Amino acid sequence: MFALLLLLALQASQSPLTVSAAVSLTEALEEVAAAYRVTGGSQVAFNFAGSNVLARQIVNGAPVDVFISADEAQMDAVARAGLIAEGSRADIAGNMLVLVAEARTPIRTLADLGNDNVRRIAIGDPAAVPAGVYARRYLESIGLWSRLEPKLVPMTNVRAALTSVRNGSVAAAFVYATDAKVAPDLEVVTTIAGARAPRIVYPACILRTTRHPAAATAFLAFLRSPAAAAILARHGFVPAAAR
Repeated sequence: MFALLLLLALQASQSPLTVSAAVSLTEALEEVAAAYRVTGGSQVAFNFAGSNVLARQIVNGAPVDVFISADEAQMDAVARAGLIAEGSRADIAGNMLVLVAEARTPIRTLADLGNDNVRRIAIGDPAAVPAGVYARRYLESIGLWSRLEPKLVPMTNVRAALTSVRNGSVAAAFVYATDAKVAPDLEVVTTIAGARAPRIVYPACILRTTRHPAAATAFLAFLRSPAAAAILARHGFVPAAAR
């Protein structure tokens, strides 16, 4: 019996850290995890999806060690459920919103989205997906939301919005600047900047129910290190304090 318990304990210690993270972080976090392993860090298993989907999974009991959201609202939902380990919440990066379109697009400004020849525009579900929430707030602030709303096609996450432009099912999409970097075949029509631009921040936390508290703490510390910051910057993310 003792030998069996010892084997189970060893297997548990070798199981990967489970990190649920916003899909817009995919390439950057995969590189971060590889760098972390080089330093002797534990293996990391990612679950990438829309932040609202991930938050719902966590609240419903999904076995997750670390959560990284694309906005504060979804992290707040996890906090309200009492699932964040005390003192572990920290912002790790920032981002910007952009409008992308096919390379030969006649769209040159946000106002062009109102033209009759622009029939469908992809957006993360503005009722739930962070990128869509950010986009809606911005469009409302500049008076374009009501004009464009009939053309908007809600998507399950920001990468689905990006794909819909690439396959020609929509004329344009609101995505993050970092998503545009992984689609060089598309044109960035405009970058949402200025006083009315949304403050986009990626908070991370350790879940109170983590099975690997020491490993989760070490990974979150690495995420906040200069080495991880450099990787995030190469993928187009900005320091959270800069937004």
